[in-house]
Amino acid sequence: MARAKDQGNGRLEEAMVNLLQNQAILVQNQASFLAQKAETDRQLAALERQRTEFERLCAERFARIEERFTRIEAILIEHNRILQALPDAIRDKIGFKTPEQT
Repeated sequence: MARAKDQGNGRLEEAMVNLLQNQAILVQNQASFLAQKAETDRQLAALERQRTEFERLCAERFARIEERFTRIEAILIEHNRILQALPDAIRDKIGFKTPEQT
């Protein structure tokens, strides 16, 4: 009967050794995971900084483009006004009179 107890204790000891080994592996895996997570978080923060800078640069560029379009539009409106007045200015310059003006 003493042998039965020894065999039972052997299995228990084997199970405890397996448990300790598995716990050690778990701790290693957890440490590896946390290191990878820290690296991923660092990379994500860097990408977020880049995205923020990109958005700032895009907003500045868009504002400059809008300003240029506004100036171009004003120039086109002025040119249109000048072109519309040109026929009358030419008539006045060469002294042409319409029948209504005589």
